[in-house]
Amino acid sequence: MKNIREPAVAGMFYPASSSKLKEDVQQLLDDYKPQEKFENVVGIVSPHAGYVYSGRTAAFAFNAIEQKKYKTVVIISPSHREYFAGISVYNGDAYRTPLGDVPVNKEISKRISAGSKIIFEGINGHRTEHAVEVQIPFLQMVINNFSIVPIVMGDQNKMYINELSQRLAGVMDDETLIIASSDLSHFHSKEQADKRDSIVEKRIAEFDYDNLQKDLETGKCEACGGGTIVAMMKTSDLLYKKKSKILSRTDSGDVTGDNSEVVGYLSAVVYS
Repeated sequence: MKNIREPAVAGMFYPASSSKLKEDVQQLLDDYKPQEKFENVVGIVSPHAGYVYSGRTAAFAFNAIEQKKYKTVVIISPSHREYFAGISVYNGDAYRTPLGDVPVNKEISKRISAGSKIIFEGINGHRTEHAVEVQIPFLQMVINNFSIVPIVMGDQNKMYINELSQRLAGVMDDETLIIASSDLSHFHSKEQADKRDSIVEKRIAEFDYDNLQKDLETGKCEACGGGTIVAMMKTSDLLYKKKSKILSRTDSGDVTGDNSEVVGYLSAVVYS
């Protein structure tokens, strides 16, 4: 019997109906396209709020990889609901969404975790985490016949990022993509959020992950998945792919009209 991770946020973050989900995602993809094409994309940054809030921002990133020949997608997420030490690579067989099941690439999962003291295969962080799950319906709409490696970071400090980046660089090829799942600052005024979020935007645009990490550590900026972004960029750097482009930056106030407390969203692409 297969071990399948059932949807945790269908009907909340996105529609539970397969037809409605397909329709909504396709509409977002039709409406929010980057102005340029990107070759040799190794990673994207994508937000993970409900689609009504961050779907338009995410759509820019997923349009950048549409119809590309990826066989494996590594999705790196922070842990919002469960504290644990280390980095958890999902040990089940598949993630399920209303659009179907996506198999886990067990070979690559094992290669990433083998012999590590801090990266392990397990269920920790995956049970109810939305930040991996919400990326998958978009993937199901833009690429075909792929597997995933879902990774949840219980720790996002430098030691963990460095080891994960080294491990990922060792399994990457031209048919593998990394998604860094992250929102930006939370619950500041629009003006304050913009000051913080513009720092993240600048660091990614300049491919300066070292200073992004420092700014996150010192509180100059915020990103719940900041470590996932740094890990993706550092992996890309190890592969000598050092171009980055911001595709979109928005916040929840753009949708709700309430600018007193907003959540920031950003999408970006890393390529060569």
